[in-house]
Amino acid sequence: MKIHKEGFKVIPVALLILAALDLLIWFFLKEFLISYLLIGASVVLAGLVVYFFRVPKRTTEKNNMHVIAPADGKIVEIKEVFEKEYFKDNRIQVSIFMSPLNVHQNKAPVSGDILYVKHHRGAFYPAFVEKSSELNERCSTVFKNENGTEILSRQIAGTVARRICFYVNPGDKIEQGDEYGFIRFGSRVDVFLPLTAKVTVKMDVKTVGGETVIATL
Repeated sequence: MKIHKEGFKVIPVALLILAALDLLIWFFLKEFLISYLLIGASVVLAGLVVYFFRVPKRTTEKNNMHVIAPADGKIVEIKEVFEKEYFKDNRIQVSIFMSPLNVHQNKAPVSGDILYVKHHRGAFYPAFVEKSSELNERCSTVFKNENGTEILSRQIAGTVARRICFYVNPGDKIEQGDEYGFIRFGSRVDVFLPLTAKVTVKMDVKTVGGETVIATL
């Protein structure tokens, strides 16, 4: 397991702040039992910050007829909706909620071309709330696979997540399972599929980004 590149921007700052707090706690409270509890808590917090930016090794079984989960998490929505940003027609929406303990690296659901990338600034409602899909800070990316099918994957920031990272641009080519983005802390990813797609997951199922097949085309 390695640390994601986004972690190198956050981890040193977080560890430095926690170390400074520990020094202050030790200097002013070392005679009290609570100092050991507070320092212990800071060590746990430091471990969680490092753990958040982990990048486990994954193997993607590539298949043009499969749509794989772009994120680790739990399925919280499966429904037909009117997608009004890009397709402007009805689609099947499959939503994956990512808790702060999930891996937050985002994977390409299909191989093919990047047709569209649009970042929107917005609010920070809890990511599991339905309206977060349209009102929160978000980034929509459209993938066109080799069969001509277009899939939209929307990264959505939550109450804790305050930064969406995306690493692709229109015109780029990408392989199924390759990284295309990252979201810092709790968040959500919505995938919009054609109505002819067959969803292969159910509500509350845990997904593994880059591995779990969420639909067949």
